[in-house]
Order: sequence, then C-alpha cells, then structure tokens
Amino acid sequence: MPTRTDTADRVALVTGGSGGIGKAVVQRLAREGYAVGVHYAGNKATAEALAEEITAAGGKALAVGGDVADETAMAAAFDAVESAFGGLDAVVHTAGVMKLKPIAELDLDELDAMHRTNIRGTFVVNQQAARRLRPGGALVNFSTSVMGLQFPGYGAYVASKGAVEALTLVLARELRGRDVTVNAIAPGPTATPLFLDGKDQETVDRLAAQSPLERLGTPEDIAELAAFLAGPAGHWVNGQTIRDNGGIV
Repeated sequence: MPTRTDTADRVALVTGGSGGIGKAVVQRLAREGYAVGVHYAGNKATAEALAEEITAAGGKALAVGGDVADETAMAAAFDAVESAFGGLDAVVHTAGVMKLKPIAELDLDELDAMHRTNIRGTFVVNQQAARRLRPGGALVNFSTSVMGLQFPGYGAYVASKGAVEALTLVLARELRGRDVTVNAIAPGPTATPLFLDGKDQETVDRLAAQSPLERLGTPEDIAELAAFLAGPAGHWVNGQTIRDNGGIV
C-alpha cells in the first residue's frame, strides 16, 4: 500500500486533547485537514466543546473518553475514531501527570499513580497504535527536557519519562516494514496548567530566563513539532526523542 501523503485525508487521535499541549495539537492538526479524535480522561465537556468548535469551522472531530491505562477503554476510543473516520494515520500521546517532590519525601501511592498513567498508559496507547496505524502513519509520544536538566524534585516524573523514551526507541524498531514512525517530543518549560501548577512567579520567571530565547515555550510551539512528526513531511524522522525547549539543553 502506498504511503499516504495528503494531510487532508489523514486521521489522528490525540490523547489528552482537551487541554494544554494536547488542545494545541488538536487545533493544529485540524487546521491541516486531519479528522481528529479528541481524547479526554476527565474533561468531557471541554473535549466535546473543542470537537464542536472544529466541526463548526468545517473540520471533522470527535470527542472520545477513557483512562489511558485501561486497555479496554482505550481500545474502545480507538475503535470509535476508526469507525467515525475510516482508519488511523497518527496518534499523538500527550496525556500524562506530574507529581513533584524530593525522592526521599514522595509518597509511594503518588509514585504508583503517576507511573500508572505515564508508563502503563503510554504502553497501552502505544500498543493500540502499533496494531492500528496505517502505512505512512506516525506515533508521537511525550517525554520531558528535565531528563537533561535534572531539576531536584522531578525524580519520579523523570523516571516515568525515561521509560517513555526507551519504549519509543524499541517500538520504532519493532515496526520495521510497516512504514510507521515512532518518535517522542521532550518539551522544556512550557506555559501549561500542568507546568505552572504550584509554581510562584519568581520560579516561573527564573525558568523562562534559562532559554536563550528568554521565554517559556507555548503549547503552540510544541504543537508545531507534533504536527511535523505526525505528518508526511516528518516521515524520515524515526526512533528519536527531540528536545523542544528553546535551547535550554
């Protein structure tokens, strides 16, 4: 089967698509003509509103829910997108959680909850994507630039994202012969609710100043790279983790 090259007939599923980076990715792909599955875990109304906004503008979108770590729920979400739009060409897995405490102080229940979403959830989504993506397709996972920055307090979070990077590399090789790429984006400090939660203005300003570009990233900055990797233009990039952080590391 030939590689699909026209983004106007491509279908994408964006996990965590109801807010933050995920929402920006949904909007960016919709502008390119993708039919988009807008996945949510808890923000059903927000996801449905985003899907309705895209549809009202002449695009195609569908809100689908489910815990990313629940294989039955995610199989149903993938099924719904394929049934509505006829197949699947891109999966952008932005869904994740972050708990920040020094390693010596983190409650192990918080560790387990974060790793359930970030590790098991990534495995479940990647497994579904590996089974379903059409030739010419792409899977984009999300890691973090803190892998290189090594901020104190991020130990458990970075451990979960280290697993994501390893899974990305292995799956890219396992899909040899399928004409499907697997990559990961590792954002730096980005102005999303997930990043800003619990940080005072002094901390935010200090982190923003670390980039040579002297600002925080925006969800739209990250969405540009996600759209590139998800589409035909980025199809020669495979098995990579790209630090998308304005030059911090």
